[in-house]
Amino acid sequence: MAIEVKMPRLSDTMEQGTVVRWAVKPGQRVKSGDVIADIETDKATMELQTFDDGTVSDLAVAEGATVKVGTIIMTLAEAGESVGTKAPAAAEKTESSKPAPAKPAAAASSGSSSTASAAPAKSAPAHPPAANGERVFASPLARKIAGESGVDLHGVHGSGPSGRIVRKDVEAAIGSGTPPLRGGGTDSPHQAPAAERRGTQEPAKISNLSAGGVPGVALPPSGSPLQSRTIALSNMRATIAKRLVQSKATIPHYQVTVAARMDALLALRAQLNEQLASQGVKLSVNDFLVRACAIAMHQHPHVNSRWNDAGSNGNPSIDLLPDINIGVAIALPLNDKGEGGGLVVATLRQADRLGLRQISADTKRLGEKARAKGLSIEEMSDSTFTISNLGMFGVEHFTAIINPPNVAILAVGAAVEQPVVKTDPKTGAKTIGVGHVMQMTMSSDHRIVDGAMAAQYLATVRELLEKPATLLV
Repeated sequence: MAIEVKMPRLSDTMEQGTVVRWAVKPGQRVKSGDVIADIETDKATMELQTFDDGTVSDLAVAEGATVKVGTIIMTLAEAGESVGTKAPAAAEKTESSKPAPAKPAAAASSGSSSTASAAPAKSAPAHPPAANGERVFASPLARKIAGESGVDLHGVHGSGPSGRIVRKDVEAAIGSGTPPLRGGGTDSPHQAPAAERRGTQEPAKISNLSAGGVPGVALPPSGSPLQSRTIALSNMRATIAKRLVQSKATIPHYQVTVAARMDALLALRAQLNEQLASQGVKLSVNDFLVRACAIAMHQHPHVNSRWNDAGSNGNPSIDLLPDINIGVAIALPLNDKGEGGGLVVATLRQADRLGLRQISADTKRLGEKARAKGLSIEEMSDSTFTISNLGMFGVEHFTAIINPPNVAILAVGAAVEQPVVKTDPKTGAKTIGVGHVMQMTMSSDHRIVDGAMAAQYLATVRELLEKPATLLV
């Protein structure tokens, strides 16, 4: 009897999915555990595995088609059954059907599925087809860097699992001075990857608050017009748009800004990094910030709470949360067609109990995984407070939209040099000098966090940053 593979529910909010890429074709034998497709949900893009053995009889949904959960997307024939060669049908698209993205924006693992014939895998490597019909096995980040620098992946040796090309392989090809370029040429000058020039190639820099990774300016040819085109929303970006509109429409936002003197913290950070360099540890300013925000919650628990419309007796209430889970916003890169992108929030659980070294290691690991193959649902859930920073782009001040169900989000700018008043600790004499100042703006839910509460919380965070030795104990 033929086995019907249906579009699974890969997250609790998923209502439809997009078949980004088929990894099989009619007539191909598959066994349990084989990857059959890349599926884009409302939260991520992930590989789909089969639980059954059989031969692919029919691909019922075309690549790029979006169908509802429970729709039959593939049929497997068991031993002794005839195998069809029907081409994928594009007619099963829903109103939100769109072209498949050039590569997955992220991947995730899920704990449940509504179909017994398929399950999500934990990672989503990209396997673009070669011109000669062969496939190049490369990670999404490696493909992005190669696309931006003009490197032909067919000439790059992969050092990853099963010969998969990873970021360091592309970087090595670029660093050799004569990387294989698209079209076979090797005499054209190449440019460093845009992600490297932006300061986003190294995942650790997602939290670096220094103004170093500002993108370079590439001037277009004189008189050249911009291209007019329409880019279909991915499921992830559509969900982001829906949630942010909902946040602004239902949560009464307001902002409070403070400026923190960062000279003492920068000096302590430099000293610690020098001492820990032999152990491969490099602390970022954001590691100190995460710890400061988490510790300050103990004095200001309302910032670590949640609005409850129902409450215990049917009336709205405020739920003070026992765990302090700090979310770190991570921007996902666009591909060379301007597609993909998006924003995910990686969760550092019980951050108040983590030391700086653990915060640094977890942040770097999550940032790298988010860009290379995507975070799991668990790694993106249960944050109680979010930190978003654009300091690596040289931004000094901005405001952020609250990430529901959080009641606050902290927008952090760069630590920039500017004139400051310095006081001699012995004589009390005041002089004008140069110091590093960082602005922090907290957007809060006025139903829970009053202006005075926000100011008091930020004052505590600022004190911890300006006297950073407290963060070491």
